[in-house]
Amino acid sequence: MNDMLWQPSIERIASTRIAAWQRWLAREYHVSFDDYADLHSWSINHRDTFWESLWRYFDIKSHTPYESVLGKDTMPGAEWFPGSTLNFAENLLRYRDDRTALVSYLENGERRALSYAELFDAVSHVAACFRAQGITAGDRIVGFMPNVPETVIAMLAATSIGAIWSSCSPDFGLQGVLDRFGQIAPKILICTDGYYYNGKRVDCLERIAALRKQLPSLQKVIVVALTQTDPDISDIDDAALWNDALSQHAEGLEFTAVPFDHPLYIMYSSGTTGVPKCIVHGTGGTLLQHMKELALHTDISRNDVVFYYTTCGWMMWNWLVSTLALGATIVLYDGSPFARKPDILWDIAERENISVFGTSAKYIAALEKVGIKPVTSHKLTALKTILSTGSPLAHESFDYVYRDIKTDVCLSSISGGTDIVSCFALGNPALPVYRGELQCKGLGMAVDIFNEDGQSVQDEKGELVCTKAFPAMPIAFWNDETGEKYHQAYFERFPGLWAHGDYGEQNAHGGIVIHGRSDAVLNPGGVRIGTAEIYRQVEKVPEVLESIAIGQNWDDDVRVVLFVKLREGITLNQDLQKILKKTIRDNTTPRHVPARILQVTDIPRTISGKIVELAVRNVVHGMAVTNTDALANPEALEHFRNREELST
Repeated sequence: MNDMLWQPSIERIASTRIAAWQRWLAREYHVSFDDYADLHSWSINHRDTFWESLWRYFDIKSHTPYESVLGKDTMPGAEWFPGSTLNFAENLLRYRDDRTALVSYLENGERRALSYAELFDAVSHVAACFRAQGITAGDRIVGFMPNVPETVIAMLAATSIGAIWSSCSPDFGLQGVLDRFGQIAPKILICTDGYYYNGKRVDCLERIAALRKQLPSLQKVIVVALTQTDPDISDIDDAALWNDALSQHAEGLEFTAVPFDHPLYIMYSSGTTGVPKCIVHGTGGTLLQHMKELALHTDISRNDVVFYYTTCGWMMWNWLVSTLALGATIVLYDGSPFARKPDILWDIAERENISVFGTSAKYIAALEKVGIKPVTSHKLTALKTILSTGSPLAHESFDYVYRDIKTDVCLSSISGGTDIVSCFALGNPALPVYRGELQCKGLGMAVDIFNEDGQSVQDEKGELVCTKAFPAMPIAFWNDETGEKYHQAYFERFPGLWAHGDYGEQNAHGGIVIHGRSDAVLNPGGVRIGTAEIYRQVEKVPEVLESIAIGQNWDDDVRVVLFVKLREGITLNQDLQKILKKTIRDNTTPRHVPARILQVTDIPRTISGKIVELAVRNVVHGMAVTNTDALANPEALEHFRNREELST
């Protein structure tokens, strides 16, 4: 068992929303539970009662009632809340008062704020603009936008009509955007004139003009003047400025009722090995799942100020924005987290009294590498929860958070993905935090770990699966009429069960450890090794900034090859190689020790910041990487091509 790093007080446990919900369950359903394991077991063995309790507890606003909670109970194809109709935006806009809804920061320091009343008014005008363009339920509206209030407003305006929202961040190249939006034929494009990143202003107007020409389905392009007072949009056909949309006459805001499984979001797989899959998420499932995770697992209420460092091309943006349904204040940030100073996000956390701070595991590791210690430099009185996702959070990063950020905080490493726009395993403010572990399986999520033979295993590595249907499963892939691609993605490995593609393990007290993606698992001598097991050891070495490991086909077997990005001015020599190999061997097994360690100046990653092991493996084996537009730094792949050291 890993070391316990934090445990909530009895008083804190009693004050959590998950405790309040359990007290409500006792009154309304006459059920009580000995511990979280008991509660979780009830939530998956009585799914109809569990999900109905959430509908009632969170007062889901609907237009017609459901006939039953769970109709057909299959994977795929489960029917949730058949007969019900509702509207996503209506549930997120239930608060319309003067409390702050959104606070927005740009990298250059510009701050804006919107109240719930102002947000509702802005959505009303933009929705009226969309309706004037003939937009109806099922049409697609897309955002090529940074993480700013206008993106939130546009999404809410679109979904208020029952239109489908899809977005990607403006750092995508032209082909990367076309690979995504070109598949779904959008009618309106919301975009920005430019954005700020790493001290520079990046212009988007040329790409927008090219997008308009290559997306014939577009009827209107609406440009947000974010970096210029009066951008020249004359080269963009059918273009108007955002302020024109805001000036559209609106008489209130009409919410279009749609079925529970009506498409809400289209999101995309990373697309590093082919054209991205278009994953369609349903309205009701997304809403219920997010409210469960944000309120019960993250303990968010009206009094909270919630931040997540994300772009609009990552599912964490969609997850964050659902916080509006709970009436909390959301803090948005767009730009580099290290641009003007390395602790800029902690300045914002202190200034805005952020209580829930979300980020990526890579950001936390980078903070430690550059020596940032918010515990001594910032007053983080309000901070109660730190969230981390995107990749496994190393054990040493757990230590860093409690040593150098805050001692009394619930550190919740969470894991799920774009596929379910939510989590399989995540936090719980009423449970302790153990070093290197995700605190618990999500309520209503029948998560298990299977070995190669499809048997449930404990304290043994295997495939993360979900054995029962849940409302947040995607309803389809776009343009996959037969459902074949959808079935292949999740149900081919274990028929009738969801296989997520994560490699992990579970333990006796309910914790989960994720060791990396299953398709990146190394297999030297037939022994399966998660790449996160190697990264955890390598990145302990001070000289190493980042690393990536792959399996190279060699002599009818697979050998482990490790690439390292080192601190400036440091060269990989024999002594450093010995230190790296000894660190890995002493803390894992001889099988984990790389056969080759090579230095690179950069490591390729997706635009959302995830390293791309499969793309590197393809390059090393002389195979094509078919979609480099999905990468933030595609030029980095050249560091792995035709390396002489890999031929011996």
